[in-house]
Amino acid sequence: MATIVVTGGSSGVGLAAAEQFAARGDEVVLVGRDPRRLADAVARVRPAAHFRADFESLAEVRALAADLLAGFPRIDVLANNAGGMIDEFRRTADGFEATFQGNHLAPFLLTTLLRERLRGARVVNTASRAHLRGRPDPDRPEGDPASYNRWRAYGAGKSANILFAAEAARRWPDVFSVSFHPGVVRTNFGAGRTVRLFYRFAPFLVTPEKAGELLVWLATAPEAELVNGGYYVGRSLTTPAAHARDPELAGRLWEASAEAVNK
Repeated sequence: MATIVVTGGSSGVGLAAAEQFAARGDEVVLVGRDPRRLADAVARVRPAAHFRADFESLAEVRALAADLLAGFPRIDVLANNAGGMIDEFRRTADGFEATFQGNHLAPFLLTTLLRERLRGARVVNTASRAHLRGRPDPDRPEGDPASYNRWRAYGAGKSANILFAAEAARRWPDVFSVSFHPGVVRTNFGAGRTVRLFYRFAPFLVTPEKAGELLVWLATAPEAELVNGGYYVGRSLTTPAAHARDPELAGRLWEASAEAVNK
C-alpha cells in the first residue's frame, strides 16, 4: 500500500485521482482549501486523512508540511495538483502575486520541506498547455499590477511547474519528478463567470475522471516507462515551449523560489 498526498484534492482532477488511488488500496491524504468541499471529498474517499491549507499563505504550507512529516513516516507520491487562476491582480500577505504563489511558490515550498521524506518517491506536478501563454520571471515574483493578465499569469505558473519538475530531476536524482497537461478538464476552474461557464459546459472537455487516470498512471507506472523530469500530454512524452524547457531559466527560477520562500 502506497501513501499518496494529493493537493487540490477536494474537487476536480485531484478528487477523481484520489478516488482511483483509494480504489487501488492506497493510503490517500487529501489537501484542500475549502473546509466544506474537503469534508465532502473525504466522504467520497474513505478512508482518507485530510488537511486544510490555503496556498496563498506560506505559513499554512509550512504547517501542512509539519503535519505530513509528523503523521506519515513514508510518502510514496506527492501530487502537486493544487492551483488556479485569479481574475484580478492580488498580492498575498507573503508579498507575491497570488497566481504565482498558489501555482508555483507554495508547491515548491511544500516539496522542498518534504524533500527528505520523498527519497525514492515520486512527485507529479499538474501543469497545463496554458504554459504557452506565459513565462515566469524569477526576478519579479511579487508581480506587476499594471501589466497583470490572468491568462499570462496562469501560463507563467504552469510553465514554472514544468521547469520545477525538470530541475528537480537534475538536482534530486533520488526523487522521480514529472509534470503533465491533464487536458481541458470539466471543473469549477477559472476566474470570472464566462471562464467558469466554459470549463463547466463546453462539449469537448475532458472529464475529471479521465484526467485523474493520467495522474494515477504517472504516479504508478514503472519508472522505466517514464522519463525523469519529463512533461506529458496524455501518455506521451511531449516537448514543452522553449521557455519551459530552458535549463538556465529553470535554475534561476529554483534559486529565486528558494530565496522567496526562505528555504
